[in-house]
Amino acid sequence: MSERLTEKPSPDEYAPYYSKYIDLIHGDVMGTLASQIEKSLATLRAVSDSDSLNRYAPGKWSLREVVGHMIDAERIFAYRALRFARDDRTELPGFEQDDYVASAGCDSRRWADLLFEFEILRRSNLLMFAGFEPDAWLRRGKASGNVMSARGAAYTIAGHELHHMLIVRDRYLPG
Repeated sequence: MSERLTEKPSPDEYAPYYSKYIDLIHGDVMGTLASQIEKSLATLRAVSDSDSLNRYAPGKWSLREVVGHMIDAERIFAYRALRFARDDRTELPGFEQDDYVASAGCDSRRWADLLFEFEILRRSNLLMFAGFEPDAWLRRGKASGNVMSARGAAYTIAGHELHHMLIVRDRYLPG
């Protein structure tokens, strides 16, 4: 295992905003990403189809929208990681999460389909990350006007999921 995957990215590998996600991850990011699949799915599969439409407060996302947001964000950060790992210097735009959620239509999708999509996306990204050469993890690009490394993007994916799953357990699930 490359130390590039067990050492957190340095602060110059990501925008300060993402530290709230990256700080949640300890140790091997690939192991974390892999273990999150079953942990998160076990929690989410225990939610009924009808309960997946619940919101913990007015104006907040439904649980389906939270999962849809996790999927969208993972896709975007994995794409950034790929571009940076391949030494693509093209600056990438940002994205507005609320606009994405509003346009995604997750509440009209089947809950089981969202969970399957999350699982397949993560497994695909793990294979992509496993194919990165050691030096590719440190390659950087620019997204949303900020420098980020491929490693920073992978840690952001893992921390972003953990952040949202903590919210799910705290605010969406009874008991």
